[in-house]
Amino acid sequence: MAREKTRNLILCALFAALIAVGAFIRIPIPVVPFTLQILFTTLAGLLLGSRLGATSVCIYIALGLMGLPIFAEGGGFAYVLKPSFGYIIGFAVAAYVTGCFARQKSSPSFARLLLANFVGLAIVYLFGMVYYYLMSRFYLGTPIGLWPLFVYCFLLVVPGDVVLCVLAAVLAKRLIPLIEKDRM
Repeated sequence: MAREKTRNLILCALFAALIAVGAFIRIPIPVVPFTLQILFTTLAGLLLGSRLGATSVCIYIALGLMGLPIFAEGGGFAYVLKPSFGYIIGFAVAAYVTGCFARQKSSPSFARLLLANFVGLAIVYLFGMVYYYLMSRFYLGTPIGLWPLFVYCFLLVVPGDVVLCVLAAVLAKRLIPLIEKDRM
């Protein structure tokens, strides 16, 4: 029991750190930068399961909101006023849903893992785009049209994230048996 708790604590901390590192590996694109965060948040859900995966993302979010500059463009509580903060909220929800969907079976197929990743990706973009639209319109006072929102907040970055979803599924297919073996 204590060994399991320690293991879970270490894995949650590891994924929180990986997500933070993923924020610094980025390709600057207008409006929303392309980072490796989606890879690590997706892997958190796939490998740790829904509860622990979401917990690791929430730890990352809490550390960033406390002031550590671990988000793609800094940190601190004022980061919630950035239009791109919705993507970060989406990471936590997506990790939970991805974990639920993928880990319904003890040994999920590659297709199931990939589908779980795409469901999670859709959640991240839904949260990110809605938050961006609302913040631009009501907080910044510079409304963005639906077409520019779609182009800048989805079309420009989704191809890279699709590749990261495939990579996460490949890695998870290989790593899940190792993690399950370690649990026993």
